[in-house]
Amino acid sequence: MKFTLSWLKDHLETDATLGEIVERLTSIGLEVESVNDKAALKPFVIAKVLTAQKHPDADKLQVLSVDTGDGKPVQVVCGAPNARAGLVGAFAAPGAYIPGIDTTLAVGKIRGVESHGMMCSERELQLSDEHTGIIDLPADAPVGTSFAAYAGLDDPIIEIGLTPNRPDATSIHGIARDLAASGLGRLTGGAIMPHAGNGMCPIKVKLDFGDTPPLCHGFALRLVRGVKNGPSPKWMQQRLIAIGLRPINALVDITNYITFDRGRPLHVFDAAKVKGNLTVRRAREGEKVLALDSWEYELTPEMCVIADEKGIESIAGIMGGEHSGCDENTTDVLIESALWEPLNIARTGRELGIITDARYRFERGVDPEFMVPGLELATRMVLEFCGGEPTEEEVVGYAGHTPKIVSFPVSEVKRLTGLDVPKAESLEILSRLGFTPQGDADIVDVTVPSWRPDIDGKADLVEEIMRIHGVDKIAPQPLISHEAVNAKILTTLQIRTRAARRALAVRGMMEAVTWSFIPARHAEAFGGGRPELKLSNPIAADMSDMRPSLLPGLIAAAQRNADRGLSDVALFEVSGTYEGAAPEDQRRVATGIRRGTAKLEGSGRHWAGNAGAVGVFDAKADALAALEACGAPVDKLQIEAGGPAWYHPGRSGVIKLGPKTVLGHFGEFHPKTLEVLDVSGPLCGFEVFVDAVPEPKAKPTRTKPRLDLSPFQAVKRDFAFVVDKAVEAGALTRAAAAADKKLIAGVSVFDIFEGASLGADKKSVAIEVSIQPVEKTLTDEDFEALAGRIVDNVKKQTGGVLRG
Repeated sequence: MKFTLSWLKDHLETDATLGEIVERLTSIGLEVESVNDKAALKPFVIAKVLTAQKHPDADKLQVLSVDTGDGKPVQVVCGAPNARAGLVGAFAAPGAYIPGIDTTLAVGKIRGVESHGMMCSERELQLSDEHTGIIDLPADAPVGTSFAAYAGLDDPIIEIGLTPNRPDATSIHGIARDLAASGLGRLTGGAIMPHAGNGMCPIKVKLDFGDTPPLCHGFALRLVRGVKNGPSPKWMQQRLIAIGLRPINALVDITNYITFDRGRPLHVFDAAKVKGNLTVRRAREGEKVLALDSWEYELTPEMCVIADEKGIESIAGIMGGEHSGCDENTTDVLIESALWEPLNIARTGRELGIITDARYRFERGVDPEFMVPGLELATRMVLEFCGGEPTEEEVVGYAGHTPKIVSFPVSEVKRLTGLDVPKAESLEILSRLGFTPQGDADIVDVTVPSWRPDIDGKADLVEEIMRIHGVDKIAPQPLISHEAVNAKILTTLQIRTRAARRALAVRGMMEAVTWSFIPARHAEAFGGGRPELKLSNPIAADMSDMRPSLLPGLIAAAQRNADRGLSDVALFEVSGTYEGAAPEDQRRVATGIRRGTAKLEGSGRHWAGNAGAVGVFDAKADALAALEACGAPVDKLQIEAGGPAWYHPGRSGVIKLGPKTVLGHFGEFHPKTLEVLDVSGPLCGFEVFVDAVPEPKAKPTRTKPRLDLSPFQAVKRDFAFVVDKAVEAGALTRAAAAADKKLIAGVSVFDIFEGASLGADKKSVAIEVSIQPVEKTLTDEDFEALAGRIVDNVKKQTGGVLRG
């Protein structure tokens, strides 16, 4: 929201300086983002050309003698066709910065003649696009004085950042109201007198929404005959230019001016181009309109339009149609002021991709009680600048405003903010902001003004009092110090989340933070896409569904890196996924992906050997590391082949604890999944359900157990078993380890062989068994007995026999 200082002072009678106003705006919650004090225009002065002679070596240049007001004429070389003796214009001395050409002047020679400055055009001072000649001022312009002050260009520009809950601050009058309430001046210019019209408005308005909810809550219209449309006054043009708007003509500029001045968007129709009466209705499927931005938009029945007998004339509350726009030939004008449904304006603007100042205000909620006064204000300015004769106003559909009444315990100010504000001061602040407190008890009824739709409860009133009284008056208080903390502060889920992040970061993966909403096709590819998980108002068309998995976001991030030359990336994220609309359907998941050659031991090319592509076992190792960090009993987990449909069926696995508890999935991705996501390259990933890991059993003490080390030498024995090809190696290692849990410290697979010599559908799995004696040194007989138990247990559980 931009405005100039003089524009603000139209509504605020104050002696405060620019610095004081800027500081106060930020302190009351209207944070100032930038201030342009127009210091860039201070070096330019009004100067008069005394003589103009042809340049000796250039046909298109002249050598000017210029009086800058100090009594010492300076020599200037100028190529402007309108340069002449007696011309009064804007002069820039050496050392001045010229914003229009991004140049700092210096004394220089032009075709052998020294030039000590320059006479400036409007484009060089960024006043307009005019550059055919230098600025030509009236002959009585005071030579030697500031050009910016003379032309009214020294008016500082203030820009504030608005939060969506402050529609009242989208007007300069509303900003002035806040400043006045803070004690920085007196609010002025609020009253608007109605105009007596001559006869009824010949064009009638009908609100036609049938059985559907109305999208228009009021519509005011007035015809003004005999206007003469032309340029708006210079002061209005300067203010519009200052805030970034391009002056068009008086009728259009008036509506733009009132949009910022009072936060009341309006629209003007050329009455001669409107056929018959107006109907406010929903658009019909497939209807199109050519808007004022020269783009044609296709509308849907969810959008509101203003139409005449020929068709659509305006996209309600957002942008008018080009057909009925006002130009220099307009003689009769229809002025419209209406109330639109805020949510519908927001959806329509987003679907069409149109951002306008009208949409910005309507989607936040404008003051309903200013609908008719806004029409009156526009009428007054049209009559003042363009002449004409108005009709009576036509108002339909407006049922009046029913103010909200909030029951306000004054003690809430102290409870919520710590500020000890006297009751009388609290109520006085609310009164200055336009609220109406009633009653003298500890709980008062406060009537909310029509321009504050964001006020709903007592906490909102406390916020109003706090920001006007002064947030800086809240004294800092130290946190209460506890001598000892007997219980853990973090929850189990928080502890596991941190542990999983650290474990994955240690494995060389980089943490990413992706969007919680993804395209519908991505959600469907990962088991999502349910109707209850679709966003009713997505921030973009490709962010329509809540994510059922973290994998789509990470895979897309990896592809974006690959597109920019970083093909070997390992990313992880620990965050929430959504399986339904209920709170219990949200899960905490640790997820990671590896692409290209981004293995744990390193990636890329090397003279000693290139790294191989990532695969299923890299994902498995990452998943187990995350589970171990979360406290899962890794030695008791079961790995089963297969997984969800988005993984490759032969290169994926499921991690379980028991037959029912699924702790995660891992593997390489299915080619069809990669095709849906439009990604390529070797990719593997995993998902670990942090909240599915069972809670550890409570221990009587947090003291670590005693470290017991065996004094006896560990021994390793190798076994090779012939088993059916369908038997998993994991089943075989578990069977061997179960032969004697006291002596066997570990079992690992070191070789797998398949061949005709073993027989059809057979394979040989070689395992290494680590044996750690704990009570005595084992004899040969002990080893033979243990080996026999291992062989018997493997045969019993897997059908495997020792390979001969």
